[in-house]
Amino acid sequence: MIRTASRLAQIEPFWVMECAKAADAIARSPACDPAQGGERMLYLNIGEPDFTAVPGVQRAAQAAIEAGRTQYTHATGLLALRERIAAWYGSHFGVPVDPGCIVVTAGASAALQLATLALFEPGDEVLMPDPSYPCNRHFVTAAGAQAVLLPTTAAARFQLDAAQVAAHWGPATRGVLLASPSNPTGTSIAATEMAAIAHTVRERGGVSIVDEIYLGLSYDSAYGHSALALPDGLGAQLISINSFSKYFGMTGWRLGWMVLPPELVAPVEKLAQNLYICPSTVAQQAALACFEPEALQAYEQRRAEFKRRRDFIVPALQALGLDVPVQPDGAFYVWFDCSRYSASSWDFCFQMMERAHVALTPGRDFGPAQAERFVRLSFASALPVLEASVSRLARELQGRPQL
Repeated sequence: MIRTASRLAQIEPFWVMECAKAADAIARSPACDPAQGGERMLYLNIGEPDFTAVPGVQRAAQAAIEAGRTQYTHATGLLALRERIAAWYGSHFGVPVDPGCIVVTAGASAALQLATLALFEPGDEVLMPDPSYPCNRHFVTAAGAQAVLLPTTAAARFQLDAAQVAAHWGPATRGVLLASPSNPTGTSIAATEMAAIAHTVRERGGVSIVDEIYLGLSYDSAYGHSALALPDGLGAQLISINSFSKYFGMTGWRLGWMVLPPELVAPVEKLAQNLYICPSTVAQQAALACFEPEALQAYEQRRAEFKRRRDFIVPALQALGLDVPVQPDGAFYVWFDCSRYSASSWDFCFQMMERAHVALTPGRDFGPAQAERFVRLSFASALPVLEASVSRLARELQGRPQL
């Protein structure tokens, strides 16, 4: 028998994907076969936009392949792409960014892996909110450090605040890993609170990593500001993670980037060279077209459509007795409370898969504090799918005893 590394015992399965397998199995049953009088499964469980790469990006990929522009790039990515990303920060967020501080990566996942490997080691602790995206804490674990999940509340928008960071900072604490907007809650950290957190971390000699992969999908002018814009040099000292997957609709292209303090570029480049040589050249060549005016206009139209979906689904869930304590201001997730109908979000989600044929994600993935109460719903699907899903949920919940 082959012995596996002990670190695997500290990494849980990705329950989102395990539930997706169960949904697919049910979807193949007669109950979901329209030819046998069934109703097809509706998927509100996976965080993947139903919009794909815009036509200009697809054409750019084809042109790169036809022209043979497919060789390795530098580990940090194409300079032209880093320059366009930097220009986008300036035009979209009003933040000046040096292209030399941008490292293009094989998806945001690779960026997070590079950051955690470059900064953390065994014995270190990293503060994170509960709930939060599970893979982020597992990147910390894979680096040998320990993710310390701090329970959050609706009053704090399910995010950490500076007081909480200060109260839980200990001798082994090395930094914080935040997400704004967050997966699974769709909530962001206000700029003033983000600055207070970054200041608290800097005072203690730590590092702040901010996952901003949903930043382009912000719906509230009070949020939607990159942490890179923080004053007093705070923005320049943190690490921002971003991606072409969500706002730019390029999920399977596996392309992301990170913005680093200048002194971290060389260490991260060394790791990237050894771990994967460079990001996909074809994806990089294609992503150059993301910043053309026609493409940017399409992304903003899509953002408006996601907002329209949010504005439908949140009150619809509330009307069903599925409370949404904090309206999402970004991303395409709703974090709703199912405790009125079930003591277990896991059981609730499987019941809805089996009876309503609607796939949802139970809270188990995102941290233990509220795992049994909360469910994540993705409104990345088209409005007719959302409307049909609400109708089915209403059918199953009508007359159901409340706890």
